[in-house]
Amino acid sequence: MNLTIELTKRDFLERFSGSSLGFSWLLLAPLVNIFIYIVVFSELIGARIPGVESTLGYGVYLVAGLLPWVAFSNTISRISSIYVDKRHLVSKIKLDLRTFPLFVVMSETVVFMFSCIVFFAFLLYFDFELSRHLLWLPVIYLLQQLFAYGLGFLLAIFHVFLRDLKEFVSVCLQLWFWLTPIVYTFDILPDYAADVLRGNPAYLFVGAYHNIFVFDAAPEALSLLTLLGIGFSLILVGFFLCNKLERDMRDFL
Repeated sequence: MNLTIELTKRDFLERFSGSSLGFSWLLLAPLVNIFIYIVVFSELIGARIPGVESTLGYGVYLVAGLLPWVAFSNTISRISSIYVDKRHLVSKIKLDLRTFPLFVVMSETVVFMFSCIVFFAFLLYFDFELSRHLLWLPVIYLLQQLFAYGLGFLLAIFHVFLRDLKEFVSVCLQLWFWLTPIVYTFDILPDYAADVLRGNPAYLFVGAYHNIFVFDAAPEALSLLTLLGIGFSLILVGFFLCNKLERDMRDFL
């Protein structure tokens, strides 16, 4: 655990090294982005969500989907290449390959928390009614990151042997983003397309955030249980492969 915390600290130092404003970007970056999403899209462009009376509805819908997606996709992307990117550590220090990627989860969680602080500040400033179901947020985020860690960890094992996988993951994440209802709603899709996209596992958590922030509804229990099952299944498969291939992985690195 101490190593994970130390790696998380180093990750932030590397992320903001050379920046004049340093850690201030943890607040400044989401401040600018959320301002654009909420004020520009909702107030100036006038985008609306069907069935939502508030003029801020679309901006809140957009941010409520984007913030968790960024944490989710960054976690997968960074973990999937972690053994190759950090091979100078993996090859020199006897690290537990299964727990080593956890610092990425912690790092992205800190960024997500600062973004949420800014998001809530905007909601309060514009007097947007907060949902009574907000207490579900830590549960959804935990399950979402369990999924991200499991998938990223599995991909990281294959990346050791297939070095082109990093580019493949990047392309797939971009495609996955557009197949997830973050910038659009199901209302604009044909019925057959909406039915297909509801099978998208990312919709399980994105839809839960939308329910809470925009529609004042609790997340669906089946969605949360499905996320839990997917996350644990991926981790179990990843641990099994890691135990079988660890020696080969270290040799390839």
